[in-house]
Amino acid sequence: MKQVVQDLRSDQPEVLEVPVPSPAPGTALIRTVASFVSAGTERTLIEFAGKGMLGKARARPDLVRQTIDKVRKDGLLSTLQAVRSRLDQPLPLGYSSAGVIEELGEGITDLRPGDRVACAGGHAVHAEFAVVPEKMIARLPASVDFESGAAATLGSIALHAFRLAEVQVGERVAVIGLGLLGQLALQIARAAGCEALGVDVDAARVELARGIGGSATSREPAVETGHTFTSGDGFDAILICAHSDDNDPLELAATMARDRATVVLVGVVGMEIPRKPYYDKELKFVVSRSYGPGRYDPTYEQSGIDYPIGYVRWTEGRNIGGFLELVAAKKVHVAPLITHRFPVERAEEAYQLIAGSSGQPTLGVLLTYAEAAPVERRLTLSERVRKDRVVSLGALGAGNFAKNVTFPALRGLNDVELVGLASGGGVSAIEAGKRYGFAYATTEAAEVIQDETINTVAVLTRHHLHAEQVVDALLAGKHVFCEKPLAIDAEGLDHVMDALKTAEGLLTVGFNRRFAPMGIQMRDFLSGAGEPLSVHYRVNAGPLPSDHWVHDPGQGGGRIIGEACHFIDYLTFLIGALPEQVRAQAIPGGLGDNVHISLRFPDGSVGTVDYLANGDRAYPKERVEAFGGGRVAVLDDYRGLELVSGGKVKRKSSRQDKGHRAIWQATAAAIRQGGPAPIPYNELVGVTQATFAVVESLRTGHSVELEPLLGSESR
Repeated sequence: MKQVVQDLRSDQPEVLEVPVPSPAPGTALIRTVASFVSAGTERTLIEFAGKGMLGKARARPDLVRQTIDKVRKDGLLSTLQAVRSRLDQPLPLGYSSAGVIEELGEGITDLRPGDRVACAGGHAVHAEFAVVPEKMIARLPASVDFESGAAATLGSIALHAFRLAEVQVGERVAVIGLGLLGQLALQIARAAGCEALGVDVDAARVELARGIGGSATSREPAVETGHTFTSGDGFDAILICAHSDDNDPLELAATMARDRATVVLVGVVGMEIPRKPYYDKELKFVVSRSYGPGRYDPTYEQSGIDYPIGYVRWTEGRNIGGFLELVAAKKVHVAPLITHRFPVERAEEAYQLIAGSSGQPTLGVLLTYAEAAPVERRLTLSERVRKDRVVSLGALGAGNFAKNVTFPALRGLNDVELVGLASGGGVSAIEAGKRYGFAYATTEAAEVIQDETINTVAVLTRHHLHAEQVVDALLAGKHVFCEKPLAIDAEGLDHVMDALKTAEGLLTVGFNRRFAPMGIQMRDFLSGAGEPLSVHYRVNAGPLPSDHWVHDPGQGGGRIIGEACHFIDYLTFLIGALPEQVRAQAIPGGLGDNVHISLRFPDGSVGTVDYLANGDRAYPKERVEAFGGGRVAVLDDYRGLELVSGGKVKRKSSRQDKGHRAIWQATAAAIRQGGPAPIPYNELVGVTQATFAVVESLRTGHSVELEPLLGSESR
C-alpha cells in the first residue's frame, strides 16, 4: 500500500510502498477514502525536518540536553548511533481521515466490516490502509460524505476549543485566524447559538466565511468592527486559531475581549502574553489541547476504557461524533472549505502547496485513495538470500531496541542471514528491513514463523507477546532468540516450559551481560575465590514516563520483570547458581521502580540488586562490586574493570561492551554444533521465576523461597 511519511533529514515528505498492517485487539483496519492534510501541525513537522542540525538544536533544546546526558553516560559513538537511528526513522504523517472498515481486531463488538467511519489521531495516517483504535473511530452519519467526514478530527479540535471557552447561547465569540480550524470554529459558534465574528489578514478567507453565512472582518478594522459588533461591550470569548510567529493575535484578543473574558489558544502563535491588558481585564487564558479529554491517555485511546459520561461529558470520541452530527444537520459545512484534492501518489504536491512554494491560496487540502488497493502484507526487499548460513533469521519486531541494538549487533556476522522482518507497522518494517538488509518485510508474525526458509526466529516485540511467540516458533521447529523477558507471568512461562519438552530448536534469552568480555573476566577472576561471595549490583535505570508501556502490567510487566531480570541473571552467572531466596523492598511512592532486591544463594553467597529510577541519567548506569576469598572485583558500566588480589590492583578499560554481539555469536555457534543452548534452560526459567518472586515479595512484604530447578539441560 502507499503511505506518506516524513524523513527527519529532508524537507519533503515521500510516498512509500509498505505492507498493509494487521489489526491488533481493540483496533480496526480502515480502507482510507480521504484524509485532510494539516496546514499547521504537519507543516510544522516538515519545517523542522528541513532544518539543519543546528536549526533542529535551536528548535528543540530539550533534545539537545538529552543528547548531552547520553554522551556523558554512554559515550560519543553510542550516542551518535542512536541519534542517526532516530533521524533515519521516517515518521508517518496524517491524523484526520475517513474510510470503510476492512477488518476488525479481537474485542470490537460495536463496529462491523463495511461501516463508513471517520478516524482520528496519529493512527489515522495518510495511507491506503490504517489500523486505528476503537476509541478513535466514529461512524459517519448516512448524510455525511467521506470528504466531509475526513475533517472530523479537525472539527473536534475546534469543538473542544469552543467548549473550553465555556460560552452560552447568545454570547459573543471572536475567532482570530480563518484557516481551516478557524472556519470550522466560526461555524460551530454560530451553530451553538452564539454571535460570532471571524478575523483574518487574508481577504479571501474573510469573504469565504461571509459566503458560508458568517460575519467576518479583515485585521485592520477588527477592533472597530468588534466594538460595533458587541455594542461596545467586547467579546465574551476569543478563539485564536491563527498560525503566526508574532504576538499580534494575543494582543488583538486582549483588545477585543470584554472584562473577565476567556481567551483560548488553538493555533501556534507568539507566546509573550502582554501583562497589562490581560491584567487590567483579568482575562482567563487557556491553551487548548487537541480533541478533548482522553487525548494522549493510553488507557482511553489504546486500552479502550471510556470515561463515564456522568463525569466527562465530552471526551475526544464524543467530540468527534458531535462534530459529525453538526455536519449531518447542515449546521457546519465542510465542502466549501476544500480548495484542493490530490491522489495519494501526488502527496508531495499537496505539501508543496501548504508550504506556500506554489504561491496558490489554499485552505482545505485533501488526499484521495484508490478504491481497489490490494491487501498485501508482505513486500520483497531483496532477491539475494544465501542458503549456506548457519542462522537464517526471521525477526519479530522493529522497535527502538531492535533497530538500535540487535540489528547493528548482527551486522557482519558471517553465520547470520537476515531473511524476514515482521512488524505491526508497515513503515517500521520497510525502513528497518531496507536499512539492515532483510529479504522481505511483513506485518504478520505468522509469515515469519511459518517460513520454511527461516530456521531461527528473534522475538523482539513488546513483552506481553514474548511467551506466546516463543511457543509458536518452537512448535514450528525453529530455534528461538527471545529478548528479555522470557515471560511476564507464570502462565506464559509454563507454556514455554511445556513447549521446550518437545522442541527441536534451541532457545536463547537475551541475557547478554553474561557474554560481555569484562563480565566474563570478572567471573573468571572470582571463580578462584574458593568461598561464598558478596555481590552488589547498582543500576541507575533512570525514570520512564508514568504512561510508558513498560509500566503497564498487561504489556510490559513492569520494570522489575522487564529489565531487572538482566541483573539477577548476571549474579546467577557470577556466582554459578540460581538464588534460593528473594526478598525485596521498594521506596514508598513512585511506580515501583526504586527497589532493593536481596538474593541468597545455595553456597551461602549473597547478592543485592539496587534498581533505581530516582537518579540522574547523566550518571553511569551500572556498577557491580564483588568481595570474597580475599579478592575484590569492580565492574564499572562494562567499560572499566578493577581486579584486586594479593595487594595488587589490575585495571582495565575499553569501549562499553555489554555482550550484545557476543550472545548472537554464541547462539550461532550452538546452532551450528547442534547444542547445547548458550544459557542452560534451568537458568532461563529460574531467573524468570526469581523476577516473579521479587514482585511477590514487594506485594507481601515477605521473603520468597524458590524451589530448586534440577539439571542444567539446554535442549
